[in-house]
Amino acid sequence: MATMTDVARRAGVSVATVSHVLNGTRPVRPHTRRAVLDAVEELGYTPNTLARSLVTSRTRSIGLAVSAVGNPYFTEILQGVEAAALDHGYGLLVADPHDDPRHEREVVQLLHERRVDGMIVAPSPRPRELLAYLGRHRVPTVFLDRLVEAPGTGDGPRFDQVGAESEEPTARLVTHLAGLGHRRIALVAGLPGLSTTDERVAGYRRGLTAAGLPYDERILVRGDSRTAGAQRATAGLLALGARPTALVTANNAMTIGALRALRDHHLSVPGDIALCCFDDFPWADLFSPRLTAVAQPSREIGARAVSMLLERLAEPGLPARTEQLPCAFVHRTSCGCPDRPGEGNPL
Repeated sequence: MATMTDVARRAGVSVATVSHVLNGTRPVRPHTRRAVLDAVEELGYTPNTLARSLVTSRTRSIGLAVSAVGNPYFTEILQGVEAAALDHGYGLLVADPHDDPRHEREVVQLLHERRVDGMIVAPSPRPRELLAYLGRHRVPTVFLDRLVEAPGTGDGPRFDQVGAESEEPTARLVTHLAGLGHRRIALVAGLPGLSTTDERVAGYRRGLTAAGLPYDERILVRGDSRTAGAQRATAGLLALGARPTALVTANNAMTIGALRALRDHHLSVPGDIALCCFDDFPWADLFSPRLTAVAQPSREIGARAVSMLLERLAEPGLPARTEQLPCAFVHRTSCGCPDRPGEGNPL
């Protein structure tokens, strides 16, 4: 096998220069860097990652703990994380905490024990043990999607975090439905304790207020962010004496559950009840009717989480940051609007 010395000899540089190019430990002139990389390619040199980690105290690996990796939204986030990590020469170790606080702490500890350089975590609703572990061990961490503390409250977040805006987009869905004449607009909300759930409930109530509609607690139901929960919650809405004429679902898994409940009750969308959903997904345009949705910038969230983590690793003293990226409103036909050429563009 080729060695670093072989690479240095082929490139006409010192072994130290080869090390600086491969480890990014010192700026190297572009033509020298190119000569080293060409020599690496020609010789088929593979760096000894273990030996390098002993010297640099870095493994160039990131731990990613995300629940519901089968959810298309989190799958796209994972793809964004993976692509950005690879672009910067980092590998991923992935675990699913299953939204269970105890299991979450255990899998994060396992990732940490494998000497990852930092963590990207979508926290559970009650991440007290997780926060204590990460803080005690000073693990560089970025929270994604679910924020551990709402922006602008308390003393600010202790960790970097990135997600999507949720409150204003949810309010826009409600006011859109109200503009179509609906006066009883229900919400199937997510798992209690998540910042995304709290923000979407706040957006729902804000949208009702903006449209001059009263808040009725009977038509705000909990689907717990899952298909089965949303199916049960929607069935309960349909059993009300004055059932809603429009429905907002707060994530894509709950959209599927709501559609199943409507099918079971032989109700059509939007003929019998209008539907708008938070989360777009690849096949939303293939449903009949096509689903009006809020599209989150999932890949961008994943990529930004990597950028924030690498910035934290480079400058540990940076103030903690919270970023919420804008969503797009994708106008289709499940809300009751007519099908028009060019649909699918943001409202």
